[in-house]
Amino acid sequence: MASMPDKPSPPPKPITEVWKPELVRLPRLTRLRLAFRKFSHGLIKFVTWACLRVTKEGLENIPQRGPLLIVINHLGDADVPTLISSLPFTPDALAKIELYDLPILGELIDHYGVIWLHRGKPDKRALRAALEGLAEGRRIVIAPEGRYSLTGALEEGTHGAAFLAYKSGAPILPVAVSGTENENVYGQMKRFKRAQVHMRVGKTFRLEENASARREAMNEGTSRIMAEIANLLPEKYRGG
Repeated sequence: MASMPDKPSPPPKPITEVWKPELVRLPRLTRLRLAFRKFSHGLIKFVTWACLRVTKEGLENIPQRGPLLIVINHLGDADVPTLISSLPFTPDALAKIELYDLPILGELIDHYGVIWLHRGKPDKRALRAALEGLAEGRRIVIAPEGRYSLTGALEEGTHGAAFLAYKSGAPILPVAVSGTENENVYGQMKRFKRAQVHMRVGKTFRLEENASARREAMNEGTSRIMAEIANLLPEKYRGG
């Protein structure tokens, strides 16, 4: 009996080609930025309502205060609006530096205030900024996959989220979204319909201190984070 061919692996994770370390910082929460975040939150809620039909599960698991590392899978452009419109607060987030150069949108994202991140290499400035934010009690969003999934299912995670969790000791909140693939969302919009999207929030957990080698600890921590997200997803989105 012939053996089944191996499933091809997705391409390597992207590496940022631009280098703008001067932009990487923890955004200051000035009155102007807080006001803009409040406005943005309302606008994102409206746009999300207009374009998507979002069902939500597990919102009671979201802590109301204290530092929090929110980890989410990444399927498409609608992931972030789905998440932010559903949260009772406006979080901080790590965002790829490539977005900064987008006309209008890049400037708006920068006004909102994100921690710009260079992908494909350890961005020590971004990690320090995120740790500083967690030490201040901020809630920070990160997508451990590091890009949109190219397979339509959960891909292997990078070590950034595990590093932040170990270093800060902050609780981790896993969030899973499904139905946010661009072909689904934009395909429905072309037919003047709202795409059906589901968001499921899991229970917070912490990564236990690990006395093993650093690389092994990062691998174990990342595996735990990705498993927690996978457990919240429908089977077809869980990956291998």
